[in-house]
Parts: sequence; structure tokens; C-alpha cells
Amino acid sequence: MAKPTFSTPDLTTFCRLDTLDLTCIGQHITGHKAILECRPNTADDWCRRCGGHGIVRDTVVRQLAHEPFGHRPTTLHIRLRRYKCVECGRVWRQDTTAAAPPRAKISRTGLDWALRALVIDHDTVSVIAAKLAVSWHTANSAVLAEGQRLLINDPTRFDGVSVIGVDEHVWRHTRRGDKYVTVIIDLTPISEGTGSARLLDMVAGRSKQVFKQGLKDRPKEWREGIDVVAMDGFSGFKTASAEELPDAVEVMDPFHVVKLAGDALDEVRRRVQQETTGHRGRAKDPLYRARRTLHTGSSLLTTKQQERIANLFADPNFTEVEVTWAVYQDIVSAYRTTYRKEGKRLLQTVIDALTTNLPSELVELKRLGRTLKRRAADVLAFFTRPRTSNGPTEAINGRLEHLRGSALGFRNLTHYIARCLLESGGFRPVLHSQLR
Repeated sequence: MAKPTFSTPDLTTFCRLDTLDLTCIGQHITGHKAILECRPNTADDWCRRCGGHGIVRDTVVRQLAHEPFGHRPTTLHIRLRRYKCVECGRVWRQDTTAAAPPRAKISRTGLDWALRALVIDHDTVSVIAAKLAVSWHTANSAVLAEGQRLLINDPTRFDGVSVIGVDEHVWRHTRRGDKYVTVIIDLTPISEGTGSARLLDMVAGRSKQVFKQGLKDRPKEWREGIDVVAMDGFSGFKTASAEELPDAVEVMDPFHVVKLAGDALDEVRRRVQQETTGHRGRAKDPLYRARRTLHTGSSLLTTKQQERIANLFADPNFTEVEVTWAVYQDIVSAYRTTYRKEGKRLLQTVIDALTTNLPSELVELKRLGRTLKRRAADVLAFFTRPRTSNGPTEAINGRLEHLRGSALGFRNLTHYIARCLLESGGFRPVLHSQLR
């Protein structure tokens, strides 16, 4: 700002009291709090029952938590006149609904600040309550209700969704009650390259019926607009998607395909370990020492790691591990190819090889082959649907884990779903645009 223009200091404007139809008439500042004495701008001296004129009877003070300025919690002391109607005797006080709803304890601008702190700055409710100088329950109830009204209940929130991801999520680690929920993620911005994924919905439970009911609750027009569903290997999600979204393409995430191959590699390594040594892996056992190296992509192996792999497979007792490791590397290489058509061809070759004339001794590979053949269409669909992955779904799951850790756990699932939607529902751009 080269040539700023300064106006007369005005505490009413600085503290945004003019938006609440209030005027600041005094202040009291201590080291721990700030109190602003205010009065309404509107007289409100006529009776709403008979239309008669009211005379001043006395004054009362209404206290409201306000957005903090600096490090001190700010409280509004609104001095209200009480009137008595000269005609019918009715008694009322000045209207302050512009400042806060009836019986509310937080002003409208304070509530707006708290919602932004929760969604944009990722503050916990405890921190927000401390900055507003109210109880945790007061802050939590008010902020969740405002977030539900302003953001979560927005009818346009589900518009424009064409690609979704689905996954399970553990919302609490207790022995009582169902600890799983099914999360539905909007992957459309990722697919179109316009933004990041966002949490769309969260349904209690983890099953085919839960996901199916979550889809059934949405309008038919919305379901018909879904083109792609990204998911893991859980067959329940696959069946529910096929029944409720018959025109959508199911895509099995590459991470889970590689994980299936990695699990097969671990299983055969443990089995061969037991067969050759008679005990579980120990620090000096070759197979145990190479357990992490076996999961490293061949193109990323260092010289030392390549020598370790070569020395390991020089032992004829480890032939089954070598064959499984080769299949694992082929699957990884298929996903790392530059050209998708080539990657699809390589992965199709692996699936065909695992389901044709495979030796019966390779139990783990035969099981892997049956799984990949059953989900072959979903696995290969990744190569025809660019930018479709369940990776962003897993990323949002990680953000929800962080949220639960910051809040030291949740006991109320309704509160947890609301907090998760505010945390990862993609509302930050909405609030930023309102700031401008």
C-alpha cells in the first residue's frame, strides 16, 4: 500500500460490531480477557401485541462470547432496555437477533470465526472454546450446528460428482460397539485435474448392505451420473456398486493389487522358512534378512541389494520364493510403465500365467491368480481410466486418523461424522471465498 488513507479510530468497526447492529460504548481490558460494553442501535420501543408505545422500565445485560482479538478472549456486554407497553402492559426487551439467535451464548461473528478456525485452521474444539471463553459443550454444539446448517446441509454439495472412491475406516478403538464406518470420497476433481479429493459421505458399518444403502439414499439422477467407482479388494463394495450403479466402471486400486502380490510373497517366504529351518524367521536367517528387500522394486535396488537377492536365490531351496518374487516384480513393473496400453498388456499376461498350468506347489500364487482372475475387469480398468485411484481415499483416511488423534478420540458417531465432513469435506475454498 503506497499511499494509505487513515480514518478515525472506531472500536465498533474494528471489532465488527456494526454487522451485529451494535455500538461499542466502553471497554475493559485485563491481562486475560477483554470486555466490550455495547448497546443496540435500534430502539425497538413499540409493542408487537397491540402496537402501542413502550416506556423504559429498566435495563439488563446480555453476555455473548465474541471473536477474539489478539490473545485475549473477547466478551460482549450488551446493555438492553426493557420496555413496558402503556396500552396492554406487555414487557419486552430490545431485539438482539442481529447479534445472536435467542438464548445463544456466542455472537454471529464469533460463531463465524469459530467455524473458520475449525475448517480452515484445523483447530480443535478445546482450543476454540478456550479462545471464546466458553465451555467445550457450548462451543461444540454451536459450531457443529452452524457447520451443519451452512456447509453440510448445502443441497449443492453432491452436484457434479462422477467419480467416487469407497473404503472402510476405523472411527474408534474400543471393544464395545461397531468400530467401522464406510467412507465415500468424491474423486471427480482428481480425475478432471481441477482440485483435490473431498469426503462426500460417511455411513456407519462396513458391509455390502451398508454401502448399498448409502448409494440408495441418494437420488436416482445422482446415481446415474456416477461413471467410475474406485475401491479396494473387498468384494462387498464390488457387489453393492454393481447392483446400485450398473453403468459405472469399478476400478481396483493399484496399491491393493500390489499388496495382494506382496502378501503372497510374504506367505511363501514364511512357509519356506518353516520348511527349511523348522522355525520362524530369525535375525541371521537369509529369508528373514531379505524380507524388506524382496518388496523393493527391481529398478530401485542398490548394488548391495541386488547382490543379496542373487545370493538368496542361488539356494535351490528358495525357488518358490524366487518365482513368487518374479511375479510380484512383474506386477509392479506393469503399473510403472509409461504407456498404459503396455502396462495393461503386461498385467494381463501375468494374470493369464497365474491361471494356466501353474504348479500345484505354488499354493500362494494359485490363490493370487484366482483373486486376480475374478477381479480382472476391475484390475485392468485402471489402465483405461486415467487418474482413477483409491490413493486419495487412503489419504483422506489418514487425515481422519489425525483428526481423531487431535481430539483424543470420539464417543459420539454423529459428532464424529460431522467433524469429519467439516475437516475433509472440501469446504475450505467455500469459506475462503466468503472471506473475500
